[in-house]
Amino acid sequence: MAGEITETGELYSPYVGLVYMFNLIVGTGALTMPKAFASAGWLVSLVLLVFLGFMSFVTTTFVVEAMAAANAQLRWKRMENHQEEDDDNSSTASDSDSLLQDNYERAEKRPILSVQRHGSPNLFEITDRVEMGQMASMFFSKVGVNLFYICIIVYLYGDLAIYAAAVPFSLMQVSCSATGNDSCGVEADTRYNDTAPCWGRLRRVDVYRIYLAVFTLLLGPFTFFDVQKTKYLQILTSLMRWVAFSIMIVLALVRIGRGHGEGHPPLADLSGVRNLFGVCVYSFMCQHSLPSLLTPVSSKRHLTGLVLLDYVLILAFYSLLSFTAIFCFRGDSLLDMYTLNFARCDVVSVAAVRFFLGLFPVFTISTNFPIIAVTLRNNWKTLFHREGGTYPWVVDRVAFPTLTLVPPVLVAFCTHDLESLVGITGAYAGTGIQYVVPACLVYLCRKDARLALGPRAANRHRSPFHHSFWVGFVLLWAFSCFLFVTANIVLSETKA
Repeated sequence: MAGEITETGELYSPYVGLVYMFNLIVGTGALTMPKAFASAGWLVSLVLLVFLGFMSFVTTTFVVEAMAAANAQLRWKRMENHQEEDDDNSSTASDSDSLLQDNYERAEKRPILSVQRHGSPNLFEITDRVEMGQMASMFFSKVGVNLFYICIIVYLYGDLAIYAAAVPFSLMQVSCSATGNDSCGVEADTRYNDTAPCWGRLRRVDVYRIYLAVFTLLLGPFTFFDVQKTKYLQILTSLMRWVAFSIMIVLALVRIGRGHGEGHPPLADLSGVRNLFGVCVYSFMCQHSLPSLLTPVSSKRHLTGLVLLDYVLILAFYSLLSFTAIFCFRGDSLLDMYTLNFARCDVVSVAAVRFFLGLFPVFTISTNFPIIAVTLRNNWKTLFHREGGTYPWVVDRVAFPTLTLVPPVLVAFCTHDLESLVGITGAYAGTGIQYVVPACLVYLCRKDARLALGPRAANRHRSPFHHSFWVGFVLLWAFSCFLFVTANIVLSETKA
């Protein structure tokens, strides 16, 4: 369940952690980025991408510092409890030999880290995996904790809606192409017409909703049980992801090199900035998963440097993927799910490659959907949980899973506009999780550390952006983004 302190898990090297973090960040958002780039113009897109990448790095260092502070607080309380036990036993013991034996047995029962670090001057070592929800419970007020869970629940709902729309949309595109209604000679613009025929009298939107129903019936039941992503499934999906991304980049470069590039993106188009902002925020989202990702890293001496290297590599990858896309395809022909642009046989002549790229989101997203659904269900339980209370079976096994599954499926039933879904999810809930929560966590954990441990307590994982200016700047930026996106949506609706 979100918000619990769990075991660290199997340790891995810093460079393995770098790969895991890269795989975590580069996901579905990357597939929607090319169209957002084309809509906003290449220069505006590049500047905004670099800036939002930098802001995400800043808040990532905030979360790492908060993780260290949370570990320090837990370790300090653990040491105090052991000291109280020692004092109580010393006052009641009548035999010094039995006292030594008791202390020895008690030390044997303590966690190894507790014994090794008892009295250690470095309290800020990250050894316990403290999830973001637990950090919120440690440093926020009750209202703040509830707001945190509401924010992450909204974000996870957006995630599920994106996944529930992406899989049926990809299947619809591939199916309608295979039946001949979207052949090589047909312009890509026809893909946007949901009323066009696909299978006999069935329209494209009908086929999309049939696939959505099948997707819900096959994967929805997992919401009612406990599932987790295995190591081997993670390796398989990561391998498929990199094969697909590599094929798309190479094919786009070859097409451009042969003079078949159709893209002439504008320098700037401010009307596309709203969706681009949301897509970029969504594409850099990792803060909520950092505790489970970074805690098992065996050596954390150069953790900040490795995270910075990860962000540089991710920026380079996003830029390469998006720039090859916008110069290879016309802006109006780029689809919400970039892989589907390669499902045309005038772009890819090998049928196996076309179907692999067209169905790539189906394989990878289908494995993630149950995991995120269970995470959302558990967050609902945590939000309404009261100390010492238990849920009736119907509420626990029926009500919460249904509450988790129905809303995103309804949203996907109404729209498959992935760019807007990603943009809205990133712009609102993503802004809260990526900017507001880390900034508040680091501010309050610093305050708590000064009160509990004294002003001289040195956090070895302190963020390079430790001046209070950066906390204020991040919060101001988040508030400005919220106002900008909201105003842009209102103005767009007014014009419509």
